[in-house]
This record gives sequence, C-alpha cells and structure tokens, in this order.
Amino acid sequence: MIFKVIGFAAAFYAALVLLMYIFQRRLMYRPFAEMHPPEKYGLHSAKHIRITTGDNVTISSWIHPAAEDKETIVYFHGNLGNLGALERPAKFAAFLKKGFGLLAISYRGYGTSGGKPHEAGFYHDARAAIEYLHESGVPYGKMVFYGESLGSGIALQMATEYQNARGLVLEAPYTSVVARAAEIYPWIPVKYLLKDKFDSLAKIGNVKIPVLIMHGELDETIPIAHGRKLLEAARHPKKGIFYPHIHHIDFAPDDLAENISQFLKEAGT
Repeated sequence: MIFKVIGFAAAFYAALVLLMYIFQRRLMYRPFAEMHPPEKYGLHSAKHIRITTGDNVTISSWIHPAAEDKETIVYFHGNLGNLGALERPAKFAAFLKKGFGLLAISYRGYGTSGGKPHEAGFYHDARAAIEYLHESGVPYGKMVFYGESLGSGIALQMATEYQNARGLVLEAPYTSVVARAAEIYPWIPVKYLLKDKFDSLAKIGNVKIPVLIMHGELDETIPIAHGRKLLEAARHPKKGIFYPHIHHIDFAPDDLAENISQFLKEAGT
C-alpha cells in the first residue's frame, strides 16, 4: 500500500512540474490588454507611439521630450498590468515635473503591443525603443535606464549593452528570476526548468555606468536582500536607498524623481 501511495505522489509531482514547465510563461507574466492613451491618465503632453522591433513585433510606447539639458528616462515597467496600471502614470508625471524626458515601453504581449512575453523578446523591445529615441535626437549619454521590478532585469541588460548611457536606476530589483522562484517554490528544480532567467546578479558587475538601487524593507514580492546583493556586486559609482516602511512598489513618485535628480548630480558626467 505504501508503495502505491509513493507512486501516486511521485506521478502527481511529475505531472504538476510538467504542467508548470509547459505553461510557465502564462503563469509568470501578468499583462493587462486594456491600455488607454497617455492623456487618459493625466499625461496630456505625452504621445503614444508605435515602434517596430528587430524581430518585426510592433510595440506601444509613451514619449515626452526632456527639458533643455535634462536626461530622458527610458522606463521598463513591472510584471503586473501595463503602462497605465498601478501608480505608473503618477511616476511619469513626477519625472516630467522634474524636467526629465520619458520613453515608457509597453513590452510585447502587454497593453496594445503585439507578440507574446518572453525574456529575449523584451530585450528586442528595449533595443528598438532605445534606438528609436537615439534616432529622434537623444544621445545615449542622456538616457537613464529605469527598471521597475520585472523591468529591472531588462534595464540592467540594456546597461550592459549601452555602456555610454547616463545611468541605471533599479526599483525593487531581483538578483534573478531563478533565485526568486526558488525561494517561492523550493520543492521545484526551477534552475533547470525556467526558460526566462533574467540573471541580473551575474550581469551587474559588467555595468560601467552609475547605478542607483531603491528598495523597501517591507517588500514581500522581491525581498530587500535581492537589492542589497545587487548593490554589493555593482561597480562604483553606485548608491542604495532602502526604505524601512515601503513594500514592493509603493514609493512616493516625487521621492523617486528627486532621488534620480540627486543621484545624477552626485554621479557627475
């Protein structure tokens, strides 16, 4: 009898792991399809644009020019929703109030963008947006790559490829998706199963531009230990701002904008 129970349990476990492997991207990514133009979220001077990537996927983005001599924030959003979800429009408004330009990217499979979500595809989206911005007259040296949660891995990858960008800002980042998944599912060999790994800890030592990391002590989605490990592994110049009373991404938008302004001043040219 005991062997039948063990056999049934083993078969159930194997079937569960197989299903999670097959449907992992559906389980991992949480896009919202409904996304309105930026003016519907109070961003009346921002424009909605469409960009075609190198692998022929059309993605939506919101763009706003910078004030004279100010940097443009290239924003990579988090996993849940799209550009209009959560407090993202409020963040964008705070950045614009500081004079920053904005290019906020809606990844493939999110909002009104085509395609389906996956790591390599997100990098295609990011490169296409950065090149669009550069061809529009913004020098790489005036771009700040900003990654929120899931987007931190995309922003960091771009910082390894565009070493002459102005800076890298990571909000509630992870060391890797594999590491976080292993914490959540210790009974699954995620190291061998995950297709999209987003291994930021392995990459951050290759980033030569200034790095700012902001993380909340109360973050249960991505524990602050991830942000601290990334900060430790990053090159100088680098700065960490850790908030004792902040959860995952409930930062005050004006604080984020001010932190970026101060960081760029401290980092110099």
